[in-house]
Amino acid sequence: MTAPTRPVRVAAVDLGATSGRVMAGRVGPRSLHLEEVHRFPNGGVRAHGSLFWDVLGIHRELLAGVREVARTGPLDGIGIDSWAVDYGLLDRDGHLLGNPYSHRDARSDGVAARVLQQVGAAEMYATTGLQQLPFNTVYQLVAARGTAALEAAETLLLLPDLLGYWLTGNVGAERTNASTTGLYDVRSGGWATDLAARVGLPWAVLPPLRDPGDLVGRVLPEVAAQLGTTTDLPVVAVGSHDTASAVVGVPATEDDFAYISSGTWSLVGLELDEPVLTEAARLADFTNEGGVDGTVRFLKNVMGMWVLSESVRAWADERIAGADLPSLLAGAADAPALRTVVDINDPRLLPPGTSAATSMPARIARLAEEAGEPVPRTPVAVTRCILDSLALAYRRHLRVAADLAGRAPTVVHVVGGGSQNHLLCQLTADATGLPVLAGPSEAAALGNVLVQARSLGAGLPDLAAMRDLVRRTHELHRFEPRPGLDWDGAEARVTSA
Repeated sequence: MTAPTRPVRVAAVDLGATSGRVMAGRVGPRSLHLEEVHRFPNGGVRAHGSLFWDVLGIHRELLAGVREVARTGPLDGIGIDSWAVDYGLLDRDGHLLGNPYSHRDARSDGVAARVLQQVGAAEMYATTGLQQLPFNTVYQLVAARGTAALEAAETLLLLPDLLGYWLTGNVGAERTNASTTGLYDVRSGGWATDLAARVGLPWAVLPPLRDPGDLVGRVLPEVAAQLGTTTDLPVVAVGSHDTASAVVGVPATEDDFAYISSGTWSLVGLELDEPVLTEAARLADFTNEGGVDGTVRFLKNVMGMWVLSESVRAWADERIAGADLPSLLAGAADAPALRTVVDINDPRLLPPGTSAATSMPARIARLAEEAGEPVPRTPVAVTRCILDSLALAYRRHLRVAADLAGRAPTVVHVVGGGSQNHLLCQLTADATGLPVLAGPSEAAALGNVLVQARSLGAGLPDLAAMRDLVRRTHELHRFEPRPGLDWDGAEARVTSA
């Protein structure tokens, strides 16, 4: 791809489980500017007892956003990142075989246990290096065995790759997202076709792999007409798993840093050169996912801000006064610390609530009662419980990650939307005993933009150069750990429950 003679300007499509946005990113030798041009709501859609993604609606909004970027200035490229594991199936004519399922759908409940009877847990981990999450792509696909859609499928595309296919007509799987599926061999860097065959999956549906920075293709004529661009416009593969892009946007100066990519999920871990595939890592249920430039994201999935956002949604449905997020955080800052703590990664917190009895606050209360903890009765008490419990989870998992990888991190970088939650950032510093650097909040979109810009010739040779540009152009907030709270005792209460 020919480098522009002016600053590179690209569209970064950054998709989350509750909202999506299209950002205009401009990168020059000493500048990095990000502007949101289009935002739209997203979420699972229930139909006939199942939970789906409205992927055609997402595609429509993607086109609207990129069209607006193109309307307001030159456009040199498009990159797409999103959450992981979910996919669409194409038939032999390249048509989508139904709406993609959400990973929060119940169809994969209990499937992992059945699969691990066929392929032992140790062997599965030695191949894929993944945390055993019930919604990993491999388990979703096993749940779909025997369905008309899977039997008719010619190609499987993860969601960012599906959207890229609709823009360019080219199929492929970007590695950082492929590495989350449970069908990727973390050692060889290829698809684990033998594993797929052993669990009865048609491995031939897995598309060719591509790396971050590769050209997906140039936009189709019909797409160019919709966007108001020429057909020379490239779509660039970025770290299409949003966490991979977010880690690119971590403004670290040191090698031994820890990160928390804080959004709907919290991804808590370290950046390594090689996977950690020890038995201790498997028993600790840590994951090894691909990062940009061949790095490994050694991390733990933690339930994240999902628990708080679902609680806020429940209180809004009940029309409870004073249950807006700013009021809740202000109240939680003054609430008793560590009064109630729960296992924030309890699988019962995964699905959305569908009634008052299954609302997130009701489930938090049940977990507290089961653990013998004081039951939080008010929105402020529930909010403080969630934040304290998240900080405890971060403390525990960062310590384990450091021990397993033989690292001693000196700072925790919090990026993503959760970096704006200053109470949680302070609690994280207190719990871990390490300084926390919070920001940027738009790390995933920035990582998306930076990988595109490098591919387009913007002169960013490596991750260090990208991170240096982020650090010089974005404000960070530092939180020093404060003494005084019994985090050891609180952790013991959670782990012994």
